[in-house]
Amino acid sequence: MREDVIRNELIDLLSGFNPREIDLGLSRMKKTLHIIGNPCEQIPAIQVVGTNGKGSIATFIENALRVSGVSTGLTTSPHLVNWEERVRVNGNKIESIELREILKKFQTIAKKESLTPFEFILLAAFHYFSSKEIEVMVLEVGLGGRLDATTAHPNRPVIAIGSIGMDHREYLGETLTDIASEKVEVISEGSSVISAKQEPEITRIIEKKIKETNATINWVEPLEESWHLGIPGKIQFTNAAVAKGALEALTKLGLQISQKNIREGFSVAKWPGRLQSVQWKGFPLIIDGAHNTQAIKQLAIERYNWTNEENGITWILGIQKNKEGPKMLRALLNKNDVAWIVPIPSHGNWERFQLASLCPDLSSQVKEANSVEECLMTLQKQWPTPPPVITGSLYLLGHLLSKRIILESISKKKI
Repeated sequence: MREDVIRNELIDLLSGFNPREIDLGLSRMKKTLHIIGNPCEQIPAIQVVGTNGKGSIATFIENALRVSGVSTGLTTSPHLVNWEERVRVNGNKIESIELREILKKFQTIAKKESLTPFEFILLAAFHYFSSKEIEVMVLEVGLGGRLDATTAHPNRPVIAIGSIGMDHREYLGETLTDIASEKVEVISEGSSVISAKQEPEITRIIEKKIKETNATINWVEPLEESWHLGIPGKIQFTNAAVAKGALEALTKLGLQISQKNIREGFSVAKWPGRLQSVQWKGFPLIIDGAHNTQAIKQLAIERYNWTNEENGITWILGIQKNKEGPKMLRALLNKNDVAWIVPIPSHGNWERFQLASLCPDLSSQVKEANSVEECLMTLQKQWPTPPPVITGSLYLLGHLLSKRIILESISKKKI
């Protein structure tokens, strides 16, 4: 059967579930796992929580474990191109046909218990991991923490915390304190917790939870830049430090991951959509999945490592309507920069006139296009240096990659 036919079946299998794609709660997942025999119940998991950097941390961990010969199952979200990206064993995505068969197997019970697509995929992942007899799971939290479906797994002795910031306020609370409180609830009794530096109020919340649960905390510093990391960007030295701390915490489980294997694993780690070099009709582009104010601020720092950045950066921005559009725009633009505002297919988004009216001092630097392709065709007449950067939404990047509007670059030249 053709791959595209199978993928369409996967979409059909997932489309009939809980219409609220985000519907936080543990009861549905716990009940369903119990019904199907609690697959993976005895398998320890490193749970990765935070606002930004979760995927990178999880990928660093996975690669170091793989290099060390530890059989590893990884779940991430969201995906860029297809659902199979969310379920990996030893670095390999689940095959489309395997995922389809698992979803068909559990479709009736998943519908009966009103699982969301996220929960259904996680259920499939646990079943798949159990069949592969893996030794360690790496579970990236989808949203929040306290009520995230990954928290239904009862065996989470190691908690890796990425940077916590403002995002998903409609689900997690209006303040940074509210959001952090939701996320740190994943810390379980006696667990080993690893985090890099956080905002002072977040640090207090983490340390309070550590005391309540008799957990331990390892505050890590960014790795030295002598480390070679497969994922580009200065922030990755911080994410990798958290991953390194999580790997070292596995000694409590009897797993010794050598420094040599950690270095090798980190060097080969790849995470699409993070300062990734791509091309359009042979022209170089950069894509980055920064989709909230905190991540955009970090991207704005990364630019200072790019050649000729002082000439100005051409940003191609798709920003979902529920994000802090004006703050993101202000954090990104320098005086010589230009921002092209583009729509995100199938999603509500900020429009140029809205951003310009709320940021009138930046209005002369803000343009619009009906699509990324239209924007690129305009830029083709005089291609910018440094290359244009497409950012603001993972959904936008996923659309461009899935439709092959942009392609991975052969060249690995520095930006």
